[in-house]
Amino acid sequence: MNNQNSFEQSQTGKLYLVPTPIGNLSDITIRAKEILNQVDYIAAEDTRHTGQLLKNLDIKKPMISFHEHNTQEKIPDILARLESGQTIAQVSDAGTPAISDPGELLAKAAIEQDLTVISIPGPAAFLTALVASGLDVQPFTYVGFLPRKKTQQLEKIEEIKVITHTTIFYEAPHRLKKTLANLAEVLGENRRIVLARELTKIHEQYLRGTIGEIIAHYTDNDPRGEYVLLIEGMQEASEEEISSEDLVVKVDQKVAAGVSKKDAIKEIAKQYKISKNELYDLYHRK
Repeated sequence: MNNQNSFEQSQTGKLYLVPTPIGNLSDITIRAKEILNQVDYIAAEDTRHTGQLLKNLDIKKPMISFHEHNTQEKIPDILARLESGQTIAQVSDAGTPAISDPGELLAKAAIEQDLTVISIPGPAAFLTALVASGLDVQPFTYVGFLPRKKTQQLEKIEEIKVITHTTIFYEAPHRLKKTLANLAEVLGENRRIVLARELTKIHEQYLRGTIGEIIAHYTDNDPRGEYVLLIEGMQEASEEEISSEDLVVKVDQKVAAGVSKKDAIKEIAKQYKISKNELYDLYHRK
């Protein structure tokens, strides 16, 4: 069994999984900078991109090109370096290694060889988006990138359809409109979603609404930047018909139970799938 606590006595090197900023360079952590400055090599997804980051940090270290197209070739070489006692930091272009990144394969291979793997906390786009999405934060499912082929993507969305908590995935701008159309085909246009783009950058933006509303937005606007897309979980079916008077009564019942008027209106609007503003007006006209 691999004992992470005994790595100080090991004669082998250490593999550090080091997160890098997802946009704002100020998000690099002090510990991440220290590790990058101390290791023997840095395994980078794009050496040119990482080279710019290292230049900004005033760090000069030799780099190993390590990306999704050369994992079979590079993993044995990196493991050999670790076994010889060298220390290596693996970084992706942005965010935390191993999340939709070949660092996952490297970490697994290192662990199988009983080598020490150390994960450094830091930025991750899907968590950054989740906590400010306005959707339920926990539990959640992260699925990475959806399949690119339409039939496979529709199958995956069918799986997502019945999940009752928030689902998160990444999407590229040139595929966003087709993905939104596929979401509408399977989930319908009324499911709530959130699109987060350009996170931590100057033009950071959150688009919140139904699938239909987001599709309408992109009828007149071109998608730009990398996206995190969050889907609200499947909601329990509401009653088929309910009058305006009964809606107001249900809000009053929640208020009487100690819920604030604002939260009561929000909860009832969500339960019966009506506009929160519409219910607010109904309630205050009573």
